[in-house]
Amino acid sequence: MRLGQYSTTEAAQHWCGVPTDDGSIINLAEAGREAGLEIPRSSSEFIATWNWQRKAELALEYADETGVGVYDADEVTRHAPIDDPGKVVCVGLNYEDHAEEGDNPIPDEPVLFSKFPTTVNDPDGTISWDPDLTEKVDYEAELVIVIGEEARRVDEEDAFDHVAGYLVGNDVSARDLQHGDGQWVRGKSLDGFAPIGPELVTTDEVSDPHDLEIWAEVNGERLQDSSTSNFIFGIDELVSFCSQAFTLEPGDLIFTGTPPGVGVYREPPVLLEDGDSVTIGIEELGELTNDCAFE
Repeated sequence: MRLGQYSTTEAAQHWCGVPTDDGSIINLAEAGREAGLEIPRSSSEFIATWNWQRKAELALEYADETGVGVYDADEVTRHAPIDDPGKVVCVGLNYEDHAEEGDNPIPDEPVLFSKFPTTVNDPDGTISWDPDLTEKVDYEAELVIVIGEEARRVDEEDAFDHVAGYLVGNDVSARDLQHGDGQWVRGKSLDGFAPIGPELVTTDEVSDPHDLEIWAEVNGERLQDSSTSNFIFGIDELVSFCSQAFTLEPGDLIFTGTPPGVGVYREPPVLLEDGDSVTIGIEELGELTNDCAFE
């Protein structure tokens, strides 16, 4: 299943929905209400409810039979599938060749940092920044884990039970702030510096999250091209590792790290500018395309 968030107008409250093969979008909350099901509008609230995938299936069946809650894709605006995460946890240096391109040691255990929830951006939203604040904005293609069930001190063998699905993510980074501060939070946390989407793809729809092509293109030129098979630490290891230190809750996001080819380490460097377009893609999950603009 692919679960997204949409609205019918810019001012309307967002609602969780499912895109169909014929190009329409099903409003799960609307169809569910008519079918006698309680489905929250928020995707993160929905995936926290008991048996949520079965409820979604029943709402989809009702919409298919009655036409209730069915919208043409041209009528709706697409938003970040999870727009209100409690935590945005990020993993640094999770590809050996990315660690090497920055002359960093290969980590013995996951390197964690965070982005603030205000970094979350829509799948086709604009990445914007003040050029007086940062002059070195970079892209990072990443697979993002979405937590679906509370996880606290879980073992690796149980970790996938706590995962709702996966997103495409761009860990946009202000390198001058990141490297100048000596820690990463400010450089990683400018508003809108975490585009995600296009939809949350549930675990049952992904053949093997540890063997997916992942890439980044800037203005049509492919600059990152790798596979999640090159992870140092797998999804089960990351979820378990994080949960030993803090509780992971439904809707929390884990950015799993980026492969080599980021702009700051290229010769010459390729850093984002006003007017650039960045596409991040992952096999089976889809693509994000975000334009860049100075504020």
